[in-house]
Amino acid sequence: MTDQNKLQKLKTVLKKYGQSHILAFWDRLDPARRGWLLAQINQLDFAQLDRWREEFVLKASPFKLPGKFVPAPFYAQQPGDAGQREKYDQARQLGDKLISQGKVAAFVVAGGQGTRLGFDGPKGNFPISPVKNKTLFQIFAEGISAAREKYHTSCPWYIMTSPLNYQQTLDIFSANNYYGLDKKDVFIFQQGTLPNFSLDGKILLADIDTIATSPDGHGGSLRALYNSGAMADMQKRGIEFVSYWQVDNSLINIFDPLFIGLHAFDGAEMSSKGLSKTGPFEKLGNFCLADGKVTVIEYSDLPDELAEKRNPDGSLAFELGSIAIHIISVSFIERLNKHGFVLPLHRAVKKISHIDDKGQRIESKEPNGIKLESFVFDALPLAGKSIILQTVRSEEFAPAKNATGVDSAQTARQMMVDRSAVWLESAGVKVPRKADGSPDCVIEISPGFALTREDVAKKRDKIPAIKPGDKVYLG
Repeated sequence: MTDQNKLQKLKTVLKKYGQSHILAFWDRLDPARRGWLLAQINQLDFAQLDRWREEFVLKASPFKLPGKFVPAPFYAQQPGDAGQREKYDQARQLGDKLISQGKVAAFVVAGGQGTRLGFDGPKGNFPISPVKNKTLFQIFAEGISAAREKYHTSCPWYIMTSPLNYQQTLDIFSANNYYGLDKKDVFIFQQGTLPNFSLDGKILLADIDTIATSPDGHGGSLRALYNSGAMADMQKRGIEFVSYWQVDNSLINIFDPLFIGLHAFDGAEMSSKGLSKTGPFEKLGNFCLADGKVTVIEYSDLPDELAEKRNPDGSLAFELGSIAIHIISVSFIERLNKHGFVLPLHRAVKKISHIDDKGQRIESKEPNGIKLESFVFDALPLAGKSIILQTVRSEEFAPAKNATGVDSAQTARQMMVDRSAVWLESAGVKVPRKADGSPDCVIEISPGFALTREDVAKKRDKIPAIKPGDKVYLG
């Protein structure tokens, strides 16, 4: 088939699906740019895109609640009786063993930029710690290094970026000598992308030879692990479990032996940590059990009467919220990818930069298009078994999403100080406090000094007296 015939065939396909405009500037492109555009087009499944266009772009398909669902059962943060205490002890021992055997890897989703934080660059490079101003990447790296020393094993780290910040992330790690980690134990890769659409269903162009795309969401992580070679690397190393978290959480407990142990003990494929919500309408997904499967129903999709429903003791019926912390079995990721799974897509109306039909750049001031993305928690119902472990917000969840206000860099730093103060006090160290009970000092505990409050107690003799107004760094 001649090049002209191939082009004519492509034009026929594009016309069939109402996307002929993608080739509108073909005559203005040199051979290299034509090749680049064709490579992008050839990666698209137009039949599938057309289904998505009908379902998510041209109309906002209403979320369909499961026919019957109840609050999901979970393991409480503290065991409730002697039998459960024994199981928790056994799970911790199993988790310790799996970590020591090098069976557990760290996996952070780090495709976002720091735009909402007022920061230019990958969110993982945002300086967050209260005394030393360490970046999120550095804090995580120090935690992984400390776990490696504690368990006398290798703890490989997999980092999913987006096309927007992949090269920047590589450069950051190179410039910082991988924060003291062995380069071969840090695997940085990109997630996939999906085309952006105009409100009338046309695929947008970012340039005359470039389709406008955006990352396919954190749900794309399970496919990206497979497609990037990261999972093959895990299997070569004998990794069986992945500890998953999102890059904006500075308090993450990456290698939690109890969580890992319960997941393995129960034969789960994908498990989650959850928090007791601050109120019925906190913006966290709700853990539910639908048709015997753990499912997350978004806060915006749960009817108000269910969100406000109370137990006899006054607690929320749908108490537990999802915080994007998971243990995922590598065998589960492999099984999903071998069967060509596709997670549900979610629609977001956004301001999308693009070119118009004359090739002029358009920077819209109002939402003008649709981005599609998938969410990792939508994989939970696909798991043969899934457990949930309740955790404590002040110990493990301090997201830095905004510059100020709720879930901001400011609140995350304060939570880091607050947790450090509690850890010190649990070791018998006196921490000066203000009249309102907040610490009257700024404290930062490096992961290299302590990964848990129990680690602090072991180093009691290395902690100086703390006076009001002090800035204390323990490293």
